[in-house]
Amino acid sequence: MTQQIPRPALTEPVPEPELEGVRNFRDVGGLPTTDGRRVKPGKLFRSGHLAHATETDAEFLASLGLHTIFDFRNDADHALEGLDVELPGVRNVNIPLSDPADGKEFWKMVRDGGVAQLRRLLGDGKAADRMAGSYRAMIEKRTAEHSRVVHALAEDSVPALMHCAAGKDRAGLSIAVTLLALGVEREAIVADYLESNAPHRRYRVRRGSEAPEARSPEVMELLAPLFDARAEYLTAAFDTIDTYWGGVDRYLAEGLGLSPETLGRLRDRLLDR
Repeated sequence: MTQQIPRPALTEPVPEPELEGVRNFRDVGGLPTTDGRRVKPGKLFRSGHLAHATETDAEFLASLGLHTIFDFRNDADHALEGLDVELPGVRNVNIPLSDPADGKEFWKMVRDGGVAQLRRLLGDGKAADRMAGSYRAMIEKRTAEHSRVVHALAEDSVPALMHCAAGKDRAGLSIAVTLLALGVEREAIVADYLESNAPHRRYRVRRGSEAPEARSPEVMELLAPLFDARAEYLTAAFDTIDTYWGGVDRYLAEGLGLSPETLGRLRDRLLDR
């Protein structure tokens, strides 16, 4: 049983703090819905992982009155970065949205491959195609996981923070799915997603060597599509909702199993009046 810290209702999104060990943090409050409502400030947050949060970072996160932190990383991510810091009274829920065995060799090549290998692996648009494909796959195949998240938000898990490693792909798509369920305009969802490209928010690219050639301009250009937030990736997810599922309403009802009553509770919790 979690015990939330009482806080007054907010009228503006929580200002973005200067966190030392947590990247890509922000409040998605204020985003507009198609029926003229807005996401309540202080209810839904997103970020990169919390494994390296400093004591000051943790104090700030604890001040948010969080009920649940959703961690979409897998065991391989935890082995590489570590587990999240523990926040008093906050429930931590791990829902992996990627298989640690899937792409293991690919990501090893990303860390350790030379420029010739990376050209073969990532050049000529292959990196961007891979990213768009991963977004499509999460919409097609990760319905149980996304359903679990949205149902939890509708029941008792607000305020909530969602994160993966960089807070861009798995968390970005989970936030997007939640915002679609709230009726947020697609353009606003994309605009929030692209905020992950701000220099102070970006994930630090890991390479196995500190040698200059390991981070040469060509290498970094080849790697860029993997670490960018690109509208085309989220558009691929939206297109999959439209073509594979037949639109947002069917995706929510048939893919995620959300009843009108559950959607009503979700919107009551997360939208203003």
